[in-house]
Amino acid sequence: MDIQYSIIESDKINPTDFGREQIADFLYKHLDEFGDEKEAILKCIAYAYGDGPGKDGFILVAHEADEILGVVIINKTNMSGYIPENILVYIAVHSKTRGQGVGKELMKQIIENTKGGIALHVEPENPAKFLYEKFGFTNKYLEMRLEK
Repeated sequence: MDIQYSIIESDKINPTDFGREQIADFLYKHLDEFGDEKEAILKCIAYAYGDGPGKDGFILVAHEADEILGVVIINKTNMSGYIPENILVYIAVHSKTRGQGVGKELMKQIIENTKGGIALHVEPENPAKFLYEKFGFTNKYLEMRLEK
């Protein structure tokens, strides 16, 4: 396999031919039961691309030719000093390449290409939890939410 890893910062700073819809479709399909609705994924992409004041981040895409094999979306929190500067919102690997090191390489490149800490949320039964732990992620807090 000749897998390439490309960072996309916006619609204009995009070294690939993959648009928002194609990335959102990939994540919607390959996040499996740990995913969100496509509308939420598109909002996350808009945030990463800076579609509004205070919004920033980037997307890392693993691809071979014109096929997406993995995607990570990082949103910058702009809250340095009291929470991590980045949140890894989505990471997914194509089902046909799972177990072949694509997820590991995505994580490695995300860590190398972000400044500051990285937070992420993971379901306890998500098998990716072990990958995150291998990279040094720890469970520092119990998250609590009030849904209104």
